[in-house]
Amino acid sequence: MLARAAQVGRDAALAAGALLRRNYLKPHQVTLKGAIDPVTESDLKAQQLILALIFKAFPDHGILAEEKMGEGGLEGGQGTSFPVPPPKTSTPSPYRWIIDPLDGTVNFAHGFPMFCVSIALEAEGNLEYGVVYDPLRDELFEGRKGQGATLNGNPIRVSRTDRLDRALLATGFPYDIRERLPGTLARLGRMLGLAQGVRRAGSAALDMCYVACGRLDGFWEEHLKPWDTAAGLLIITEAGGRITTFSGGPYDIYSLNIVATNNILHEQIVAQLQV
Repeated sequence: MLARAAQVGRDAALAAGALLRRNYLKPHQVTLKGAIDPVTESDLKAQQLILALIFKAFPDHGILAEEKMGEGGLEGGQGTSFPVPPPKTSTPSPYRWIIDPLDGTVNFAHGFPMFCVSIALEAEGNLEYGVVYDPLRDELFEGRKGQGATLNGNPIRVSRTDRLDRALLATGFPYDIRERLPGTLARLGRMLGLAQGVRRAGSAALDMCYVACGRLDGFWEEHLKPWDTAAGLLIITEAGGRITTFSGGPYDIYSLNIVATNNILHEQIVAQLQV
């Protein structure tokens, strides 16, 4: 079943990515879910497409997706509706898909070329498969539990950088940044003073994949959602990286903050995130 699920997840990511690529430079209909948290018509259409492919193959699987689903289907800024089929049995499925149809919506809405589709599959609460697709670069990152991580089918590993002053790091800012400025800026300031460089590109899922393939040596952010990190968590882990919370404790997709590294630099980076 998991091999078939991986194929469905891959196909869904590629199809949604193609939709985003077609719509990228077109005018967008933007609705704000929060002060600086937008949703576009493409978020909703991409999620519709992903759900259609998943439910066609697995009509009884559970879903955790960024754009809200009500009893009649999707509830988003444009009122898009997708009918969710009833489960075949009354027994809850052990499988759940975790979906971000467009990670980097602010970038997408402004024409900034850094966004992706992120899809993960849990089985009985354990991540089994993750896929992140960057449609503009045609880069497909995948991870399968116990089977490693790949980029366009080729194995990837985290970097071997062992000095913080030679490290390229990435971070992101939460949508409620205006309430979190002191701590967020304190952490950023420390890293700017110690690392070779810090990047803020606006897509947590891609930042995590870049750690997995060695383009970045570490990443930290706070107040992310499960759909932001689920696929990247498995991809980094399978590529040999390490993920914890800011305190160094165990990370899960509901944790309030995240540190993802090449493992070698992990303790050094965690030490600098204490505010």
